[in-house]
Amino acid sequence: MATHGDNAKKALASELNALLADHLALYFKTKNFHWHVAGPRFRDLHLMFDEQAGAILGQVDAIGERVRKNGEDTLTSIGSVVRHTQVRDQDDTLLSAEAMVAELRDDNAALVARLKGLKELAGNANDNATDGMLDDWTDQAEERVWFLSQTLK
Repeated sequence: MATHGDNAKKALASELNALLADHLALYFKTKNFHWHVAGPRFRDLHLMFDEQAGAILGQVDAIGERVRKNGEDTLTSIGSVVRHTQVRDQDDTLLSAEAMVAELRDDNAALVARLKGLKELAGNANDNATDGMLDDWTDQAEERVWFLSQTLK
């Protein structure tokens, strides 16, 4: 019989899998923009997108391991990423640099909201380790939003 604690851990793991999906989808979108950005700010944006993609990818393993440490399975395929992410595809390789920056800003802002929502779930599951990691991940996502927002001014 499942206990409240088991249900709380399942809810946390489910949302961590959604966070994992967001990171994988956002990583790929950010690399897509890194590869396809053009225009007078090419060098700066090309480098910033690459730096941000690396930071996003750097969190993937830790998120997946938090799911496993909570006794659940992680995402298993590209299809499972698609089913769990809130990050929308962007296949337009001719998107303007400004549109790329704005889209990444909005995607990272949505990621911040998801991260903040995870805090309550981590508390409900009595998962102090995930709770602490969420603060760092949120700070990093907020920094990306800040950099992208400042780039649009």
